[in-house]
Amino acid sequence: MIYFHWIAGTLLALIWLSRVVDASVGVRTLVNISRPEWDRKPATPNGSPRVTIIVPARNEEQSIEQALSRLLSLDYPNYEVVAVDDRSTDRTGEIMDRLISCRGGVCPERLTEGKESNGHPRPSSVSLRIVHIRELPAGWMGKAHAMWTAANHASGEWLLFTDGDVMFRPDSLRRAIAYAEAERADHLVLFPRIIMKRPGEKMMLAFFQLMFVFGHRPWKVADPKAKDHIGVGAFNLVRRSAYEAIGTYEVLRFEVVDDMKLGKLIKNAGFRQRNVLGDDLLEIRWARGALGVVRNLTKNFFAVLSFQWWRAVGFCVAAVFVNLLPIAGVFWAHGWARLAYAIALACIFFFYAGMSFFSDVRPWYFVLHPVSTLLFIYIVLRSMFFALWNGGVEWRGTHYPLKELKRGLV
Repeated sequence: MIYFHWIAGTLLALIWLSRVVDASVGVRTLVNISRPEWDRKPATPNGSPRVTIIVPARNEEQSIEQALSRLLSLDYPNYEVVAVDDRSTDRTGEIMDRLISCRGGVCPERLTEGKESNGHPRPSSVSLRIVHIRELPAGWMGKAHAMWTAANHASGEWLLFTDGDVMFRPDSLRRAIAYAEAERADHLVLFPRIIMKRPGEKMMLAFFQLMFVFGHRPWKVADPKAKDHIGVGAFNLVRRSAYEAIGTYEVLRFEVVDDMKLGKLIKNAGFRQRNVLGDDLLEIRWARGALGVVRNLTKNFFAVLSFQWWRAVGFCVAAVFVNLLPIAGVFWAHGWARLAYAIALACIFFFYAGMSFFSDVRPWYFVLHPVSTLLFIYIVLRSMFFALWNGGVEWRGTHYPLKELKRGLV
């Protein structure tokens, strides 16, 4: 047993130390476009390029009015909003239609013509177009079809894919386009600030972010030699020429994790990809409580693992080894064999301390790391069980067969 502890502990220490060194250097390279130097207009010969903001929504009556009103109040001078009511059974479509009935697509109480934001004039009118989808064609996921449909109505040189519950700050788009044009990027991801109000949310989302950084290194995305890629549903800004070159959303027609796979296609095609931070430029309340996180991720996790049971089981075993064994080893091992486990634990704490600079997660959530690990293992097994038991994925009232989901994997 002593040899097991020496080997396992050393391996864990090396794994976590390598990630800490990589992250501590890499995070410093990520640009924060909320800083003063990016409070500017795009430096392009023809002025501000036209942007089409695409907002798919299904049963989003709680957030869609505020989200669209925020989008219609951006201080960017050349953009349009295409919102899609994707077979909603609540008041989402009605709310959208009411907004478009306001003067110029912008309600006067939401936006005053000529009013300035941080010294930048807001547009006097914004084009808002509403697309109602009544039926979902065979062979499509609902969201992918909504994205594709909206993009077909777009007139912009840039396409911004977002969600119906994301809240934009007025200067967010202007700063993002300024950075994207300066970097000659083809795809820009702006990480949102996730609003977390309950301890359960913070515990689960902290672990999710830790594992996300562990598996996908955002600072490596700009490196054309690295395989790392990222896409975020809240803010995927894509140059139209790149979007069309990869085959549009039609290639992702039956992808559950469409945002990440969009990033993968763009990176693999050799286009320039960038990620940026933005503090409160974007905000989203992604889940309510720990169980809300469990419900939201149940749809996605088996898809992330390509709907293969052996990968799901392997993920669970790896999660135990990487996240729980350092804790167990500190108590089970004897003498110097504990040191390697302690180093691994110190590295995990380092990640939680680092997250406290970018979110509302305080370092002491480290003590809940074993609980969140077990809950995430439960999510993976739950996601696998329901997909296999139901023969597919059930999401927002629509059943997607497993056979078609496997065929649609990118």
